[in-house]
Amino acid sequence: MAKTILAVDDSRSILQMVSFTLKGAGYQVVEATNGQEGIAAAKKQKIDLVLTDLNMPIMDGITMIKQLRAQPAYRFTPMLMLTTEAGADFKTKGKAAGATGWLVKPFDPQKLLATVKKVLG
Repeated sequence: MAKTILAVDDSRSILQMVSFTLKGAGYQVVEATNGQEGIAAAKKQKIDLVLTDLNMPIMDGITMIKQLRAQPAYRFTPMLMLTTEAGADFKTKGKAAGATGWLVKPFDPQKLLATVKKVLG
């Protein structure tokens, strides 16, 4: 059975590229355009991995990760940040919120797939 990945980004083009890359590798992808939509999607179905942007309207990626981590079903789910922010302070905040890893945009599709495969086991 294909693993389900929640991709959250307010950029339609990035979301399409992420979805295309992941679907091409056989993953099911659920899309959301902000953290609030991401949490709603995660409540509707079991998500195996969360891939989220940091800076988004309504709810940012770090806040979404914190809220998902507070739910027992998502305490151990891998959650990756995919963002333009590469500063150590952002990475520290992400790690403190429960982010499993950090990828910087623009992303290399092969690196994204390798990272996803690694964290999903």
